[in-house]
Amino acid sequence: MLTVNVHDAKTHLSRLIERAAKGESFIIAKAGRPMVKVMALDAPEPGQIRRLGFMGGAIAVPEDFDRMCEGDIRALFEGSE
Repeated sequence: MLTVNVHDAKTHLSRLIERAAKGESFIIAKAGRPMVKVMALDAPEPGQIRRLGFMGGAIAVPEDFDRMCEGDIRALFEGSE
């Protein structure tokens, strides 16, 4: 991860913001000591990246899912006689 000192951050702030907006986080240090981390607002926190399929097999979909409550729905649209 890129680390820049405060003076360089002030000098190149626009360029650094562009890089952060594209997903490249960086650290601003003062006297060699890291002070802040700059990252895009919509970037996920480390460890919060969404994993696809993490609940695989935990949910069962009924065979008649696309026909569930078919009679009730038809009655709502056609009206009860």
